[in-house]
Amino acid sequence: MPSAPRRLVTAHWGLLIVCAGFLLAGALVLDDYGISWDEPAQRAIGMAALDSLAGDGERAFERLARPTDRYYGPAFEAPLILVERALGLEGRDIWLSRHALTHLFFLAGGVFCYLLVLRIFGSQLLALAAMALFLLHPRLYAHSFFNSKDVPFAAMFMIALYLTHRAFRRETLGAFLLCGVGMGVLVNLRAMGLALVVAVLALWALDLLLARGAEDRKRVLLTGGAFALAATLTHYALLPVLWTDPGQLLKAIGTAASHPNEAENLFRGDWLYSPDGPPFEYIPVWIGITTPPVVLLLATVGVAGLFWRTARHPRDLWSATPLRFNVLLVLLVVVPIIAIFVGRSNIYDGWRQVYFLYAPLALLAILGTQWVVEFSGSQWMKSGLSALIVAGVAVIIVSMIKVHPHEHDYFNSLVDRNSQDLILQNYEIDYWNMLYKNVLDEILEDHPDQDIMFSDWMYFYHSAILPRSKSGRIMRAPMLFFTGFIPDSPGISREYISTIYNNTAITTNSLDVEDADDPASIIQDALSGEPVARSIFTLYLHDNMIVFSRENCSPEHIDIPFAFDVFPVDITVLSSLDKKRGHEGIHLVPGSEAIDDDGRCAWIVLLPPYPIASIFASQYTETGTIWSVRIGVTLPEVDPAVLASGPAAISTFDVYRDDAELIYVKDPCVEGDIGAVFGFNAYPLNPGDLPADRKRDRFNALTFRFWDHGVRVGNRCVAVVPLPDYPVAGVRTGQLDMTGWLWDVSFGVTPLEVDATVLAREPLARSVFDVYRDGDVLVYVRDGCTEEETGATFLLHVVPVDVADLPADRVQYGFDNRDFEFWWRGGVRDGRCVAVAALPDYPIASVVTGQYDETGQLWAVESALPE
Repeated sequence: MPSAPRRLVTAHWGLLIVCAGFLLAGALVLDDYGISWDEPAQRAIGMAALDSLAGDGERAFERLARPTDRYYGPAFEAPLILVERALGLEGRDIWLSRHALTHLFFLAGGVFCYLLVLRIFGSQLLALAAMALFLLHPRLYAHSFFNSKDVPFAAMFMIALYLTHRAFRRETLGAFLLCGVGMGVLVNLRAMGLALVVAVLALWALDLLLARGAEDRKRVLLTGGAFALAATLTHYALLPVLWTDPGQLLKAIGTAASHPNEAENLFRGDWLYSPDGPPFEYIPVWIGITTPPVVLLLATVGVAGLFWRTARHPRDLWSATPLRFNVLLVLLVVVPIIAIFVGRSNIYDGWRQVYFLYAPLALLAILGTQWVVEFSGSQWMKSGLSALIVAGVAVIIVSMIKVHPHEHDYFNSLVDRNSQDLILQNYEIDYWNMLYKNVLDEILEDHPDQDIMFSDWMYFYHSAILPRSKSGRIMRAPMLFFTGFIPDSPGISREYISTIYNNTAITTNSLDVEDADDPASIIQDALSGEPVARSIFTLYLHDNMIVFSRENCSPEHIDIPFAFDVFPVDITVLSSLDKKRGHEGIHLVPGSEAIDDDGRCAWIVLLPPYPIASIFASQYTETGTIWSVRIGVTLPEVDPAVLASGPAAISTFDVYRDDAELIYVKDPCVEGDIGAVFGFNAYPLNPGDLPADRKRDRFNALTFRFWDHGVRVGNRCVAVVPLPDYPVAGVRTGQLDMTGWLWDVSFGVTPLEVDATVLAREPLARSVFDVYRDGDVLVYVRDGCTEEETGATFLLHVVPVDVADLPADRVQYGFDNRDFEFWWRGGVRDGRCVAVAALPDYPIASVVTGQYDETGQLWAVESALPE
C-alpha cells in the first residue's frame, strides 16, 4: 500500500507543482516591495495584544498610535510578533519576515480555494485554475507581501468558505465546530466577516425549518449551537480588549466595520470624503477596472448560468446542494456592497477594505468556466475553450511582469492606460507610498560609492527594509530640507521619475549643492528678521525658504510630521492631481538632527520655484492637528486702474468689481478681520442659468473662506474671487458667523438693458417706481433715483389663476412670495434705476408689488396680470 506522502503526491501533483512555482516566485520578488504606510501601526497592534496577555494590561493599548486600534483583532498580527520575538529578529529582517509570512498565508488561501473547487466539481484542472485566478489578481498579489490586514482577511474568507461548504456537506458536529472556529478568526480579522457568519446562520435556520423528524431537528440544533459557541469563544479569546470589558464588543465591531479615519478618495475625477460613505457604483467600478478581464467575463457567465440553473431547479435551493452554495457566493458579493452603501461605511484607498469580495468572485469565475466547458459540445470545442482560459491566465501573468513591482496599482484594459496622467487625474494610486522604495533602489544603484543625504522622510521610512550595506549610506540633510536628495559630491544632477501606466507618480530631483549657502548662515540671516507667524514654532520667510525655529526644543516636538500646503499664484503650475486640491503638499519629519547643543531646533524648508500666494503650515497626528498657521507670501495681482476707480461698496472690506471678479481689500487688517466666513450671493440676469438646486432660491450661494481666495501680507489683506461664468445682475456679499451677517453690502454688477419699446408702453402701475411687464418679467424704472429709493426691500406677491400651481409651502397663503433687494435684480445707469424680476411660469391672475422697510410698507400697487 502506498505511503501517505506518496498518495498525496499522486492525488495532488498539480497542486504541489503550482505551490512550488508560487513559492519560488515569492522568494524572488520578496525584496522588491517596501514598507506600506500602515505596517508599523499593524505591527503595534500585535505587540500590544501580546504585551497585554503578558500582564501589561491597559498600558499596552495606550502605546498604540490610534486609540481605536485596540479594537482591531490581532489574530494575524500577534503570530507575526511571536515569530519575530522567537527568532530575535531586528531591523530589515522584521519586515522581510512579515512580508514572507503574509504572503504564505495568502498562498494558503489559494490552497483552500483549490480544495473547495475540487470538493465541488471533482476536477483537479478546474481546482488548479481556481487557485491560479485567486492568487494572480495583480493587486492582491502585491498586497500579499505588505498588507497584513486586508489580504489575510481575503485569504481567511476563502478558508471560511471552504469550512462552510464542508460543514453543510458533512453535517457533523466536528465540522461545524471547526467552521465556528474559522468564523471566529475571520471576524477577528475584520468585522465584515459577519456577512459570512450571518449567511451560515441563515442556511442553518433553513435546514432547521426543513428538518424531518425529531432526530434530524436535534442534530441541526446541536450543530448550529456548536457553530455559534465556537465562533463566539474564538473571537473573544482572540480580542484582548474584551477580556477586561466584554461590553466593548459592539464598539469593537462598529469600529472595525467602519474605520473612523477621515480620508479623501479620488474617484472618477472627483474627490470623495470617506466618512460620507461611497456612492453605490464606487466598489463595482473599482472592482471592474482593477480585476483581470478574463475573471470578470467568466464570473459574468457564471452568474448568468446560475440564474438559468436556479430557474430550472428552484427546489435545489432548499438543501445542501452545489446550487445553493453557488447562490450564496453571489449574495456574498452583492449584499456587502449594498450594506456598505446603505450603511455609509467609511471606505477609502480604492477597494482594499473589501478585497475579500474577490474570493467568491473568483469561485463564480470557475463556475462560469465549468459551465462553458460543460455546454460546449464537442471535445474540440472544450479543448479550444480550455486553451483560451489558459491564454487568459498567461495574459494576467504577462501583465503582472510588465508592471512589477507596481502590481498594487494595476488597472485593466477597461481604463485608458496610454494617455499621459489620465489615471492619476481620475483614480487614487500608490496611497501607501510604495513607489519610494523603487526610486530609492535606483538612486542607490546610480551612486554606489556615495553616502546620500535625503530630505524626504519617506526615503528613510523605506530604508528600514534595505540591507545594512545600503541603509548605512543614507543620511538626513542637516537642517536643510529639499524636495529631493543631495549626493555627497557636487556636480550630480538628475531627475528620477516613477511612472505607472504613463502616469507620473513620483518625481525626485537630485540637487547640485556646489554653490549652496551654508545652512547655518541662512538660518542666522532669517532669524535676524521679523517672523511671519508664531505658534509652537516661530516661522520666518527668507528668499524662497521658510525657516522654523524653537528654543527649548525636544525630540517630541519634531518627531511628529509637518505638513505644508503651498497655494500658488497661478494654479496651472501644479500637477494634474494637485490642481484638484488647489495646492501642492509637502510633508516631512525633521528628526533630532535639527536640535543643536543648546537645545534649540532650526531647519529650512526650500519652497517650490513658482510664485506662491500663501502657505498653510501645520503639525499633525492621527488624532488631529496640533497647530496650524497661514502665511501670506505674495498678494494677488490687481489692476491699479480698478482700485483707482473706487470701490463698488464700502464696509469692513472695500469691495471692488473687475470684469470677471470681485476684489476684497482691507488695509490695515488683523487676524480677526479674516476669520469669519465670507458670504457671496450672485444673482443672475437669467435665473435659468442657476444650478438646479439653487433655482428655488433665485441666487447662487458661493460662500468661501478668506484663505481660499485671499492673502494677508504684512498689514494688508486682499482676496480675489471669480464671478460665475454666466451674466450676473447683482451680488450680496459680506461676512457671516453662526448668528448671521456680521456685515454685508449689495451692488449691481451688470447694468440692465431694457427694450425701449417696453418703456414706450403704458406701465402696469405708477408709484415711486413705474412697473412694466415684458413677457415673463416685471421691469421697475425710476429716473433720477437716490440711494434711499433703492435701499428698501421690494415687495412682489404673485397670485396664480390656479392655487394648485403654487409651491407646496405657499398653497395655504394663496400667493407666491418673490420679494427681493434692488441690488439683487437691479442697477443704476446715468441716474436711472432699473430692476428686473422674473415671474413664475404658471398662469398669473394678479400681482402686488411695492417696497417696505423695518417701519412697514412704503408703497404698493396691485395690477391684474392676464396672460
